[in-house]
Amino acid sequence: MFIPRRVGKIVPDSLRRPNKSEVTPMCRNIKTLFNFDPPVTEEEVRAASLQFVRKISGFTKPSKANEAVFLAAVDEVAGVSTRLVRALETTAPPKNREEEAAKARARAAERFGAA
Repeated sequence: MFIPRRVGKIVPDSLRRPNKSEVTPMCRNIKTLFNFDPPVTEEEVRAASLQFVRKISGFTKPSKANEAVFLAAVDEVAGVSTRLVRALETTAPPKNREEEAAKARARAAERFGAA
């Protein structure tokens, strides 16, 4: 249980907001896949699915004992992700991959300094 000092009431851990130091950002390798021109490829969905399963499991490369389950999870996440991206609808115009990549590089340069 977490007891805020100012409020003085008990708040369950599941309802409290994490401190900024406790917030873990999404893995930077998982990219947005929806609403791009040209559309997302199977390889991009698979790469994002692999990163997601790595993040969830804590394995970058599973042991032989866990390899089959790990790869099955990647396949399932890729399938669900593909269905999701194909089912989503928007009225916004598709984003250009090169423009979005340039914006991401500019943000990284601002955040981490020019390399």
